[in-house]
Amino acid sequence: MPQTILTIATSGQGLYEFTEEARRFVSGHGGEGLLTLFVRHTSCSLLIQENADPSVQDDLTRFLRRLVPPADDPSMRWVTHDSEGPDDMPAHIKAALTPVSLSVPVNDGRLLLGTWQGIYLFEHRDRPHRRSVVLHLSP
Repeated sequence: MPQTILTIATSGQGLYEFTEEARRFVSGHGGEGLLTLFVRHTSCSLLIQENADPSVQDDLTRFLRRLVPPADDPSMRWVTHDSEGPDDMPAHIKAALTPVSLSVPVNDGRLLLGTWQGIYLFEHRDRPHRRSVVLHLSP
């Protein structure tokens, strides 16, 4: 069963598409199966989302920031975990609300995504990070 680890560099909060990297991985192995994707961090997540209009990604980032503001916002006074700054605990909350693993069917070495669907890493921290995503193809 093929497996690889992608490294995705982020530059702050937002969605980072890596659909093409996932396509290349499954195309090299052909056949039918299920691609499982898993992010190895607790302050980011994974999404399948529209990739045609970038305003969708911007709106999602703004929505989660409104739902879970930084810890220095007065509404977040209850937060105690802030060892890495005011975006630390909010990033963990956002990751708890969004998926850290995804499954995508594969047929004839191709991802069976919809026309406008893309695979994204959703970074919840303000500063740049290097994130690891495991891709595992099962028959």
